[in-house]
Amino acid sequence: MTLALMTISINAACSITESAPANFRLACSRSGAKSTKIMFTFRYKVHKGCAHAQRGTGLSTPLTPSSMLQIESAEDLARYLEHFRADNIVNDAEFIREQMVPDAGKWTVHRQSYGGFCAVTYLSFGPQGLKQVLLTGGIPPIGNGCTADSVYWECIRQIRLPSGGILTPRGLQTIGLSGLGSSTGFERLHYMLEGAWDPVIEPQAQKQLSYYFLSTFERWSDVDTNLLYTLLHESIYCQGASSQWSAHRVRSEHEHIFDAIEAAKEGRPMFFTGEMIFPWMFDEIPALRWFKDAANILAEKEDWPPQYDVPVAGAVYHDDMFVNFKLVQETASQIAEIRLWITNEYMHSGLQDGGSNVFDHLMGMLNGKKPLF
Repeated sequence: MTLALMTISINAACSITESAPANFRLACSRSGAKSTKIMFTFRYKVHKGCAHAQRGTGLSTPLTPSSMLQIESAEDLARYLEHFRADNIVNDAEFIREQMVPDAGKWTVHRQSYGGFCAVTYLSFGPQGLKQVLLTGGIPPIGNGCTADSVYWECIRQIRLPSGGILTPRGLQTIGLSGLGSSTGFERLHYMLEGAWDPVIEPQAQKQLSYYFLSTFERWSDVDTNLLYTLLHESIYCQGASSQWSAHRVRSEHEHIFDAIEAAKEGRPMFFTGEMIFPWMFDEIPALRWFKDAANILAEKEDWPPQYDVPVAGAVYHDDMFVNFKLVQETASQIAEIRLWITNEYMHSGLQDGGSNVFDHLMGMLNGKKPLF
């Protein structure tokens, strides 16, 4: 396996080794096949750093739909994918640290979103390599078993589209993953829905969805190209228990809330879903069909190894749609000496929208230059 350095994905790490006088500019590319780049600069006291894409993303032997087709059986693919969770990502980070940091010394790690989950695993199983830890938009629920159910129970209470509307059932509702939860997503979703219908030019013509709308939806919904996320998302919550398609089970228990057609008939708001993967996606999305058996194997897998053994400055976005505030507080209470910056100034995309401000604030908290509240 190849590990790519000097590139960073939204869910990967920036590992800082020493201070440097010049600005350190990071190019962040989203996990998966697409390479939407986000640039930001740390403006004040800046650091030399090693930015690396987690295994399976970026240039770290990326898992793509075509590359995974090289593995012929679903069982072999599922066994292969078991090695792409936080425990092995931490092993990769430790290997890099020992090779790059002088005298294999400690370093500061900065992790965003799922990267925060990896950092908490790092605290549990590799604390000897850590000097400081910065978490932005990513503190996991911890506990034995699979905590995915608690995540989705909380998400059901908070994911709501204020304007409502009639679209189609479950498939279109999943656009909440891309369209909500970031500072620019609401506006993009608005314009996509605004252009949903073609104008009726001929009086007898039938009203139909526009090509613009269908094309935009397909480009925006990337579960078919971001397969590492699609296949392993629920497993990140599991320790010694299976997820058993947690999001699907929790939603099914509240189908009366999520039924878009019934909501429209009754004049109720329609709900979207966020960071959730459903088994029916592997039937309805052609590119995912070959991976259906592997996905089911992973959903039923019970012997996931431990990821957290907690007996740390973190940015907690109060209105984060993807990382539940209540569950973050519960986890934080179990991490020694964690310092939380709770803010509603940013959403989950805070590192993208205000990277230098977020980074400087967290470093200030760790270095005693910012108040701990």
